[in-house]
Parts: sequence; C-alpha cells; structure tokens
Amino acid sequence: MHIYADADALPNPIKEILFRAAMRLRLGLTLVANKTLQVPRSDYIAAIRVGQGFDVVDAAIVERVSPGDLVVTADIPLAALVIEKDAHALNPRGELYTKDNIQGRLAMRNLLYELRSGGVTTGGPPPLSNRDREAFANQLDIFLTRHAAGADGSSC
Repeated sequence: MHIYADADALPNPIKEILFRAAMRLRLGLTLVANKTLQVPRSDYIAAIRVGQGFDVVDAAIVERVSPGDLVVTADIPLAALVIEKDAHALNPRGELYTKDNIQGRLAMRNLLYELRSGGVTTGGPPPLSNRDREAFANQLDIFLTRHAAGADGSSC
C-alpha cells in the first residue's frame, strides 16, 4: 500500500500527520503538486512536482495509484477516479470516500459548481479546524490499522 496526497492545497497540519504516519508505519507517501514542496528526509516520503495546468496533478496521481492505495484529496472528481481504480480516498477533513457515497458527493459538487457558474454565491469550505484535524487523524489511523497491518515497507 502507498499513500498519495493531492498536495497543491493540502493544509500543513495534514501534511505533518501524513509525514508522521508514513515514518511510523514505514509506508510510502508521495505528495504530488504543481509547485515545489518541502518534505522531511525519509526513505518513505517523496514529492513529485508536475507541470501547471488543469487536472495535471490529478492525472499524475491516477496514473500512479494502484488498487488498495490511499489518496488524500479534497477533490471529489479525483476521489471518484481513484475509487474506480479500487483504491481509497480520504478527505483532509476526515471523510472517507467510498463506492457507496462517492456518487452522492459528486452530484452535490456538480450542483454547487453549476450554481456558482450561474452566479449564485455558495461560499467555500470553512478554514480547517482542530476538530477537522482530529477527524482526519482518527480516520487515517482507522484506515491504516485496517489496511496496512503488518506493513514493513516491503509493500510500498
């Protein structure tokens, strides 16, 4: 199992949680962004910088992800693509996207996009709160306990 992070807008506290988890469990973690990222020196953590452009980061993640991997993203269309590849997607606020809930989330996202395109102000998500960070850390821990048990780095 490998963890990929859609890192362009990923909050630093979430990155820190991912860094600690990757090093503690010896799991591969790759942050993908269209800007240079600073990551800790570790055999388990890498950053990939891709070119500018619409959905370039998403395409790079989808190209690399394998069944069973985890992708951390707030991008619902990316989460849907990842789930189609039998991988998993976790929102930085702690919501695990699944085959059961992704279509509903995608439909809501598309509706809000259409409303915004029509001039309706829908606002964006609130800033990441301590509760969000805790929810993410808890959900990540639950996920890794279920899916990475016994991981020793050999499956990265």
